[in-house]
Amino acid sequence: MERFDHFMARANAAYYAAQDPFKNFTTAPELTQVFGEILGAWAKTVWQMMGAPENVILAEAGPGRGTLMADALRLWPRAQVHLLETSPRLRAEQAARVPNAVWHESLDTLPDGPLILLANEFLDALPVRQFVRRETGWHELYVEDGAYTELPADIGLPDDPVGSVREINEAAVEFCRKLAARGAVALFFDYGPMQSAPGSSVQAIRDGAYADPLQCPGQADLTAHVDFAAIAACVENVQGPVKQNAFLTGLGLFQRSDFLARKYPGKARDFALAAERLTAPEAMGSLFKAMALCPKHLPRLPGFEI
Repeated sequence: MERFDHFMARANAAYYAAQDPFKNFTTAPELTQVFGEILGAWAKTVWQMMGAPENVILAEAGPGRGTLMADALRLWPRAQVHLLETSPRLRAEQAARVPNAVWHESLDTLPDGPLILLANEFLDALPVRQFVRRETGWHELYVEDGAYTELPADIGLPDDPVGSVREINEAAVEFCRKLAARGAVALFFDYGPMQSAPGSSVQAIRDGAYADPLQCPGQADLTAHVDFAAIAACVENVQGPVKQNAFLTGLGLFQRSDFLARKYPGKARDFALAAERLTAPEAMGSLFKAMALCPKHLPRLPGFEI
């Protein structure tokens, strides 16, 4: 028997080590080069706001195929790049696109110095603890022999109705706390509600279809909605979250897409469709949010001025 977050961590580690995650979904950087280019321009602007330190590190957590960083470097080619990736399989793909990067297993081995970190759909893959409200109080979910079991939990949670589910992502909070402690600037894109709410959000995708999260661990991608409010409550100097469509539109997504459409007319429709998918409320525009960590001496970061 193991706690659900331990099960989720083990399953995802096996999945990303052996499987191609992009057979199940398409991320924003894979939709259009404009996404990564905008983040490259954003990072360069933030670096200038920091006083343009020479030893700044540009890092990415969960860099996928390396597409986002490769596109970002088109706008900021002189950045010193470090990638947080545990999968040897994905590291090989990243090396083909970002050959001069330095790879790390975790935040702990990043060199000292000013840090700007980007992360797209990273926090949602970090493991969550799950709790269910029973007549006798909160119980924590465990996994045993491919099924859920539960044990009484001594934990402070809201007095929700019986049957309610709450999720706690300790790994996401700890990751953000480490970034804040070293004074980093970090920009996250992920999906989840603006405010904390009860409910089970864990889902498994296997071969492009929804699957049972407990079956065939390592064969499916397990994710959960990011609780942005819980992170903001535990980490100082959080900016956002704001909806992805407001953030990207404010930073010139459509203007950059139009520019590239004129430059490459054969791809004009692709640029337009990608921009629409990233910003349409019924697509990714409202479900996905942008959130930043920022040292308190810096002003509001681009995209968070509202």
